[in-house]
Amino acid sequence: MNYIYKGTVCSDLETIKSFIDQTVNNLDNLISDNDLIFDIKVILNELIVNGALHGNECVPSKCISLTLKMNSKTLTIEVQDEGRGIDYDPEEYRSTDLKSWGRGLVLVNGLSDEFYVDRNKVVSIKNIV
Repeated sequence: MNYIYKGTVCSDLETIKSFIDQTVNNLDNLISDNDLIFDIKVILNELIVNGALHGNECVPSKCISLTLKMNSKTLTIEVQDEGRGIDYDPEEYRSTDLKSWGRGLVLVNGLSDEFYVDRNKVVSIKNIV
């Protein structure tokens, strides 16, 4: 089974919530494992909201692109914003620093089987078998 989805959402948090809910509902018809669906929803929420808040700086005219590619073994989630991008190093985050930022990508990295950041594009690969 192959599934491909491409969509965009502008940097409005209410619109993003509906966009994520609809995306997860579509996946829920293809994936029966509720724990896996929960992980995917967390990943989508963290990546898309991060793109809106940090990448696009909440400029409503800037959008976040989402591409989902699923085959019988993996789901690849690609999220790209219109920002400058970041240099991501998971080793730089220390939970004892009590920072109010930086946890989202660490969380996504932990939930993903593979995780990549390339400036303003992030890719999470989740095994679905």
